[in-house]
Amino acid sequence: MTSRLFLALAGLGALATVSVSAQAQAPAATAPLSFDTAAYVTCREAHAMNPEARKALAIFLAEHSARVRGVMIPDGEQGAQLAHLVRGGCTLSPDAYLFTVIDRAVVAESSKLPKRR
Repeated sequence: MTSRLFLALAGLGALATVSVSAQAQAPAATAPLSFDTAAYVTCREAHAMNPEARKALAIFLAEHSARVRGVMIPDGEQGAQLAHLVRGGCTLSPDAYLFTVIDRAVVAESSKLPKRR
């Protein structure tokens, strides 16, 4: 996994201001992640999370999406491109589910990503 992807995801700072209710709905950093819970976190809620929890969530969702799509998220420029797509998607639509934004970015770039072995 690329560190650039997760740094950019952690920096979803271009999002609009976050409401207090979104902070209450965000999963705790110490709680184990399950896909059923993680899939329904919005970009706005992810932005309200502390950086470590947001990184863990983004990594979890990106790995799941890449695994389902049969690709790998590489280091370098390709990983950075995915991160920019996710950041842009969350900026444009902060109420979208973060997984949907990540998955669409993976699908958009899947022809350029290395295939899983």
